[in-house]
Amino acid sequence: MFSFIWFLLIGLAAGWLAGRILRGRGFGIIANLVIGVVGSFLGGIVFGLLGFRSYGLIAELLVAVAGSILLIFIAGLIKKR
Repeated sequence: MFSFIWFLLIGLAAGWLAGRILRGRGFGIIANLVIGVVGSFLGGIVFGLLGFRSYGLIAELLVAVAGSILLIFIAGLIKKR
């Protein structure tokens, strides 16, 4: 249970950071937070497929931010259509 809460907190932080990094490309604070949670899951999958594992808070946050940025970028492409 604690690891799930930790996953959500890291995802929320990643969504906020991704929104700050991609100024003007995000979808608002609430949507970026939700995208952060989903993006952290996506980042874990992508980095896992590439053979990388994250150990520790900083590494998990970096993976989650990378996944969130990727998800915001993909969502932006879909939104343009």
